[in-house]
Amino acid sequence: MTTTRKVAVITGAAQGFGQSISIGLAKRGVDIVAVDLAASDETIRAVEDAGTRGVGLIADVSDPDTTGRLEALLRKDFGRCDILVNNAGIYPNVPITQVDYALWQRVQRINLDSQFLMVKAVLPLMMDRKWGRIVNITSNSVALVVPGLSHYIASKAGVIGFTRGLATDVAEYGITVNAVGPTASLTTGGKAHIKPEHIEELARTQVIKRPGTAEDIVGTVLFLAGDDSAFVTGQTIMADGGLVRL
Repeated sequence: MTTTRKVAVITGAAQGFGQSISIGLAKRGVDIVAVDLAASDETIRAVEDAGTRGVGLIADVSDPDTTGRLEALLRKDFGRCDILVNNAGIYPNVPITQVDYALWQRVQRINLDSQFLMVKAVLPLMMDRKWGRIVNITSNSVALVVPGLSHYIASKAGVIGFTRGLATDVAEYGITVNAVGPTASLTTGGKAHIKPEHIEELARTQVIKRPGTAEDIVGTVLFLAGDDSAFVTGQTIMADGGLVRL
């Protein structure tokens, strides 16, 4: 089966950034595959309300078996994949003295390895069509002084390196690869790890002096996922209210 609409895979799509990005793309006429450890029923309903098709895949994005499952779903249900947004991630705030190797590995697997695995799932379909957009979510914390996040910052810096290298490898196939770095935001996930008052305090150091929301990242992702960004690749854009300037 091959659909006529573009198809996007969004990881971590059950809530927060992933949910908002899914809805934003659906409003642009893109079918959505929502990948998450949790059921993405709310996201799928919102996607369908926007007038496109939504399919959920409950999966661990850090599990290599998910690569084959995702590629098989895309080939069977859509026959194509045009956009990948690697959004899934965790950010446990833990002092380095309390970070054991198991936690270190878990953060790297979910935040960095998963992006490689998802790329491996979608790349053959993008190469077939000679068109693709890959958007990897990193973090503005790679350029900040933030205690208790050494393991997280290492993984997100790796995302930037992977983005730069991958952009070179796939350019000949009409595929662009870019990264977006949000700041700590008032999303469900953000408030679960960072106290709202700390997010408010961070916002006061920004040029745009308000906390970020999930919706604030959507416009940047939509630009990088569309035709208007055809000459932009290997870049990292910080969508953080002007806190970090590259």
